[in-house]
Amino acid sequence: MTQSKVQLLLTGNELLNGDIVDTNSAMIARELAETGIEIKRKVTVSDDLSLLVSEIRQMSSMADVLIINGGLGPTSDDFTAQALAQAMDLPQVQHEQAYEHLLAWCKQRGTELTPANLKQALLPRGCDIIANRIGSAVGFKVNFQRCDIYCTPGVPAELKVMLKEQILPALAEKSTGKHKTRITKFQVFGLGESKLQQLIHDQFPDWPDSVELGFRAGDPLLELKLTTRTPAGEAEKPRCQARLSALLGQHIVAEIDGTPKSLAEHVLTRLIRKGQKLATAESCTGGLIASLLTQIPGSSQAFEAGFVTYSNKMKTRMLGVDPQILASKGAVSRETVLAMAKGALEKSTADYAVAVSGVAGPGGGSKEKPVGTVWLAWGTAKNLQSHCLLIPGSRLAFQRYVAAIALDLIRRSLNETEEIANYLIERSFK
Repeated sequence: MTQSKVQLLLTGNELLNGDIVDTNSAMIARELAETGIEIKRKVTVSDDLSLLVSEIRQMSSMADVLIINGGLGPTSDDFTAQALAQAMDLPQVQHEQAYEHLLAWCKQRGTELTPANLKQALLPRGCDIIANRIGSAVGFKVNFQRCDIYCTPGVPAELKVMLKEQILPALAEKSTGKHKTRITKFQVFGLGESKLQQLIHDQFPDWPDSVELGFRAGDPLLELKLTTRTPAGEAEKPRCQARLSALLGQHIVAEIDGTPKSLAEHVLTRLIRKGQKLATAESCTGGLIASLLTQIPGSSQAFEAGFVTYSNKMKTRMLGVDPQILASKGAVSRETVLAMAKGALEKSTADYAVAVSGVAGPGGGSKEKPVGTVWLAWGTAKNLQSHCLLIPGSRLAFQRYVAAIALDLIRRSLNETEEIANYLIERSFK
């Protein structure tokens, strides 16, 4: 199957006029890539019956697999079933399995089956159903011009379940390759995509062709991929992983096993394993670090408290920061963030704390403390560290990156590493 010609056809006026952003094709591509299947061509067309018929005929003549996404709804502009029937010169008939699905779906919601909904059961004669356990529109499959055509709903959640539970296993069963494509992924933080690529290129000029390197930028975690398509590549991969681990060190946050985790999840997982807790003291990020942590189910096991002390008065009242420190050194200073971190530890029962105070902008900067300046303090009561960084950019981008760095510094502390993060060198200020 890795050599099969797979094409993707998307339909919907809203995709072409900008009403919605196409995320489905990216999802399909990622899910297929996990099994070593690459999309060779993608076409997006409007809700035009004749155009859909033409594209289905043309694309199925060139592909081994065609995935059609969208156009399965109950409205008059949902043409996929009709277009596929016309392309194959088949009639549309009421599919009994699709009809029973619609009856059950309506009964579950206490609604009547309307003529509009009934349209979703009119499918090309002889097609096979792809079950939809969370939506009203079933998917369906046919073979036309020696091409397997899978018709899928446009609702992302329904599409994802259908892909994982039915379409991908079906494609895997038809795999004819002697060696399946295997992909190993890592999450990386603190190195940009171009820098990471150049670093690996410079350090490993003899990198084997049998192990393909791939990069995907993320916010804030970058994805590094190692792809093998042959037994020789798979045999070579462990050595490549060992070399990357030695080169990148703690910049590798984790190997991705299943659904990728956020930095907050990684931090909480480590805290829970160690039976320890974290407190945050935030000024310029306005509680964003605490918010990222508390978005994770079970965070109460390891997140003790979050202090948002935006004004100097609240830094003193809530965290016990000495007013003289604020008067002489300012809110954005080493002394202030260290006092904030100590205060957070003392006011809570946490084992670790992280504190941030900076100039988010766009105003408020000075020559000594320009917009983008931030002081961070992190660690335990016995080992508090601090550092000043300069992170220029928009206010929101500044806050997001500072929050990510704060979480990463705690992650590194929990790992008890003395390795210095790249951002503490490249963005160091003062």
